[in-house]
Amino acid sequence: MSHKHCLIVDDSDVIRRILKHMLGALQFETSEAGNGQEALDCCRRSMPDAILLDWTMPVVGGIDCLQALRQLPGGEKPVVLYCITENDVLEIFKAMRAGADDILLKPFDRGMLRQKLSSAGLM
Repeated sequence: MSHKHCLIVDDSDVIRRILKHMLGALQFETSEAGNGQEALDCCRRSMPDAILLDWTMPVVGGIDCLQALRQLPGGEKPVVLYCITENDVLEIFKAMRAGADDILLKPFDRGMLRQKLSSAGLM
């Protein structure tokens, strides 16, 4: 059985480590990026099945990364779960308009992550 691949994009090493553990328990292969530019570089090399994309990062932030991703060849493919820390309606609207498939409000647990990935057809 081939595992799905998820790119974790967050500027926090701790958050990336936690998400890698959660996704591993859900049978996902993972790769990591510390900012939006690294994420775009990863996607140019190999497009993942899913992306957990943080909203605030240095270099290239979440919205700009998402807009650029959707312009890449194959960039329509990954399910993008946009991860935010506040229930900000304007930020959610901007993310959905930029091409996010769903929103994950931090902090979230493995059950919430599983539900979002399942709803997206990845589990």
